[in-house]
Amino acid sequence: MLEIDCAIFNGELLHRVCSTFALARDFEWSSRLFFLEMKEDDEEGVGTMLSIDHKSPAFVGEEVVFTATVDKVEKNELICTIEARVSDRIIATGKTGQKMLKKEKLNALFRQNL
Repeated sequence: MLEIDCAIFNGELLHRVCSTFALARDFEWSSRLFFLEMKEDDEEGVGTMLSIDHKSPAFVGEEVVFTATVDKVEKNELICTIEARVSDRIIATGKTGQKMLKKEKLNALFRQNL
């Protein structure tokens, strides 16, 4: 874990441990790796949900390993369970959700909500 992954708000370092924000970024990336293998060239993903339960701190300099497991693919939604560990210590657990949509449809939805 790097210093940039710490809990920092308005330029103030709050804690020298892995922030929820950094965990969220890496949870989403670890599950997106499944999506990238599943999607067609004309599809893109959009997040539908994210949950994180902190279990233990990860300190600067520690290696955090993320393991994503596909829970289910229901229609066009991919749901994954994620676990973050430092060695044998669980740092956090949670879930992510992503819907697979045609790029054209996703762009239309974004334009509609401008």
